[in-house]
Amino acid sequence: MKKLIIAIDGPAGAGKSTVGRQLARELGYTYIDTGAMYRALAWKALQSGIPLDDEARLTRLAETSRITLTGRPDALRVFIDGEDVTEAIRTLRVGEAASRISAIPGVRRAMVAEQRRIGRRGGVVMEGRDIGTRVFPDADVKFYLDADLEVRARRRWEEERARGRRVSLEEARREIQARDARDRERRDSPLRRAEDAIHIDSSTRTVQEVVNQMLAFIHQKN
Repeated sequence: MKKLIIAIDGPAGAGKSTVGRQLARELGYTYIDTGAMYRALAWKALQSGIPLDDEARLTRLAETSRITLTGRPDALRVFIDGEDVTEAIRTLRVGEAASRISAIPGVRRAMVAEQRRIGRRGGVVMEGRDIGTRVFPDADVKFYLDADLEVRARRRWEEERARGRRVSLEEARREIQARDARDRERRDSPLRRAEDAIHIDSSTRTVQEVVNQMLAFIHQKN
């Protein structure tokens, strides 16, 4: 059976990571969280004191940093230049920084090249913002996962609370709205649904229901 390249795109809070991990686990595929890669780079930029509008330095950082993802889909560890940043990158500050640096063309070129290298052999579930439109425009199966703004904001708020962070629902909503605007308006690889992507709204569905729907489409292809 052919090892497929499966792309999952969509806005923040749509459930891409949770669904992607479960889908990869059920298929026995490698799970690639490209958002974590941008977050790792953003974390390093913040730690290094690089201004988030310094495109030249951030591009060099993207070209010279080594980001690795290891472990099972449900226990993914994220490293940058050998340092485990799995927990450190999951903050609103790092998420906002990741959204800003991901709009820089040089940064995106470097990251896309690395993502293509990782996924080119197939057998991967890769999720992000431009997987089906730029990273792998010829992916075997493409999904666009979405959800209502209020649902996405509540999910993000609950994630932050689970990590012990004091964030209000309104703060989470504003962060999601700002992220949506940056993702959709950036000049390089803006967030959009690929013409051949299967649209799934996760607002009122469980993770398993979404995964089951995806599996049905995948089995049709393979």
